[in-house]
Amino acid sequence: MTVYERKDRIGGLLRYGIPNMKLDKKVIDRRISLMEEEGIVFKTGVDVGKDITAGELLKQYDRVVLACGASEPRDINVPGREAKGIYYAVDYLTSVTKSLLDSDFKDGKAVTAKDKHVLVIGGGDTGNDCVGTAIRQGAKSVTQLEMMPKPSEERTAANPWPQWPKVLKTDYGQEEAIAVFGSDPRVYQTTVKEFQKDKSGNVRKAVIVKLEPKKDKKTGRIMMTPVDGTEETIDAQLVLIAAGFLGSQKYVTESFGIAVDGRSNVSTEAGHYETAVPGVFAAGDMHRGQSLVVWAIHEGREAAREVDASLMGYSNL
Repeated sequence: MTVYERKDRIGGLLRYGIPNMKLDKKVIDRRISLMEEEGIVFKTGVDVGKDITAGELLKQYDRVVLACGASEPRDINVPGREAKGIYYAVDYLTSVTKSLLDSDFKDGKAVTAKDKHVLVIGGGDTGNDCVGTAIRQGAKSVTQLEMMPKPSEERTAANPWPQWPKVLKTDYGQEEAIAVFGSDPRVYQTTVKEFQKDKSGNVRKAVIVKLEPKKDKKTGRIMMTPVDGTEETIDAQLVLIAAGFLGSQKYVTESFGIAVDGRSNVSTEAGHYETAVPGVFAAGDMHRGQSLVVWAIHEGREAAREVDASLMGYSNL
């Protein structure tokens, strides 16, 4: 078995995209060491679909499992987006963690929030990681925008046990912001309307606007719509976009000639992991869309069982 990794060290998003204070990379190194002892070969710095083609892989291996993640970030289309100092959240987190692991920040390659007013666009785990990282870098302030209304602090009648509790959660990033700045950094039902630049093209401020839920007359869906007259201008010298992901990267799926669904996730038969291309399987975020690590683990095991059965005719996994 061979594992291809586009980064120069094995671990991908787990190693670089998750801050070190949240996941000690010794855990990843220990697991990799155990896998190498079992005979698994790791090849780093190889980007499938660019450095090696799908055809080459299919000639070398009996089965191929694609677990490349849903790494196409969702962008924000507003005036001033081209300003310097605006980054996708994962790119920011990767620069910080990689600089830490490679040189203890001595290489100067980490994007820094030190002495800057930081704006994080989006909630979720990635947005929270940005908040925590920016604070530890010495940010002057941190504001986190969430499009949706603030969740209830207790279960509502429409969310009874044993359903997953849809209540307000305060993660470590927000807790640290409260401890350092004295208030929760999250601003609900708000989005960015415009970025403002200085003469050098660096982002300096952001115009934000309140949102309200309205039903779209054509689709019938509830949409979060800007409220006229609620605009506000805030300082922002570093902007981190944590607005989610749009599925798998196009060049990988096109290389293998595999179909994707409306969300750009790799299409397979329901409940299965093999694609329409014989011998090519998909698992994790690339298969189910942006989700949690525990789902990636589950899908990896299920895909392995299906691969085993396709090779052996049965599986004891």
